[in-house]
Amino acid sequence: MASKVLSASLCGIDAFLVEVEVDILPGIPSFSTVGLPDTAVKESKERVRSALRSFGFDLPARKITINLAPADRKKEGSSFDLPIAIGILSYHQIFPSEKLKDFLITGELSLDGRVRGIKGGLAMTFLAKELGLKGIILPKENLKEAGLVEEVSIYGVETLGELVDFFRGETEIKPFEPPIREDFNPDYPVDFSEVKGRYYGKRAIEVAVAGGHNLLMIGPPGTGKTMLARRIPTILPPLTFDEMIELTKIYSSAGLVDSREGIIKERPFRSPHHSITEIALVGGGHIPRPGEISLAHNGVLFLDELPLFEKSTLEALRQPMEDGKITISRAGISVTFPSRFMLVAAMNPCEDSVGFMDRDCTPSQKIRYYSKLTLPLLDRIDIHIEIPKVKFQDMISEGEEECSSAIRERVCKAREIQWKRFKGRKIFCNSQMGPRELKKFCKLDSKSLDLMEIALQRYGMSARAFDRILKVARTIADLEGRENIEATHISEAIQYRILDRGRL
Repeated sequence: MASKVLSASLCGIDAFLVEVEVDILPGIPSFSTVGLPDTAVKESKERVRSALRSFGFDLPARKITINLAPADRKKEGSSFDLPIAIGILSYHQIFPSEKLKDFLITGELSLDGRVRGIKGGLAMTFLAKELGLKGIILPKENLKEAGLVEEVSIYGVETLGELVDFFRGETEIKPFEPPIREDFNPDYPVDFSEVKGRYYGKRAIEVAVAGGHNLLMIGPPGTGKTMLARRIPTILPPLTFDEMIELTKIYSSAGLVDSREGIIKERPFRSPHHSITEIALVGGGHIPRPGEISLAHNGVLFLDELPLFEKSTLEALRQPMEDGKITISRAGISVTFPSRFMLVAAMNPCEDSVGFMDRDCTPSQKIRYYSKLTLPLLDRIDIHIEIPKVKFQDMISEGEEECSSAIRERVCKAREIQWKRFKGRKIFCNSQMGPRELKKFCKLDSKSLDLMEIALQRYGMSARAFDRILKVARTIADLEGRENIEATHISEAIQYRILDRGRL
């Protein structure tokens, strides 16, 4: 009778149950794995064979069949090594097979029988909890991330022999006890106090972060666009515990969780090179994997030298920027990844701006450069500002600049206002408001309406730009603690639309 071991495989950032069935019959010696395994799963036979031999057990010269059920779903990765080895030993009654039904088992085997870390340990632990199992057995490298899940016993193993002795009752493996959760205060290596001058840029960044607005900075090389962008995480609100778990699931499925930390504690800042492909940016592949926009979830996606990215790659951002998620469909599988990020981009005034440091770019150069960006994409960027050259007096000034903690305090107060405002809705900040929220929370007085009418008629702004101005004005009012949007808030929001105003 075939032995059965419960295991799991990843589908996106979530795990699904896989039953590893082992059957050994007389016949020509072979080792075959069925159930839509990928190459890594098929190659497990060599790792399992060597690991079992190191344990002192040689595979019998028989026909060995491994079935991964359900057979109609693709399985990938090396996490089936350990359950396959345990299934073979269980078939030969090395230990009582009844014990296997209480545990979900996963792990990669090295040739000498050691158990190595896997991707998706956190998602598999959540699955074990949902199934009501006694516990999950996984590599010790994955213990800290798995320890985020409560109400399920988590057992970490280092070798195949250690697990066999556990099932035999010859040794005890104590469930992992996660450390007491503490409030985490990130210690960033950079700070806004290091930025001299650029007060207009810092103000725009504060507004953008307070409302979760997308931001585009335009200026010649050396004006500090990248320096400003890299300090944005220092003024973002701290992650909630639920956000930490969600981020850790994403990074765990991509194999990017540090085994020493086990949890993502800081809001991510992702800065891919402009040569990145569309699949690497938004996610995809034969078996879909999260892309940079998902790795930037609840954080910042920084695209430096924006016009140098492929146009098709940038256009792929439009839908996730609106929806906060990306759905990737392949033959027989459809996966949705979260992608609620703040887009921050930077670019030069024109393509050859290095050669025009002392004089403005010509209109033809600007047109050629900006033609690489489409209007629908630029319309989805709430704030676009000019970052001019730093003044000499600002560079040599010895006065103290405002630190990140002071700015973050104002940002957190504004975000708290928004969380209370949108309580009960699937909205977290002003940038995510839809038509209903705009109508309810962004009412304008007559003076503000007149100002908006003048701006739209003079600059020919689109309806989407009109909505963006309302959202930014709402954020500016929140920073000041005002209940209603005033004309001064509208005026400042309009100033943050330099592309619509034809300044560059």
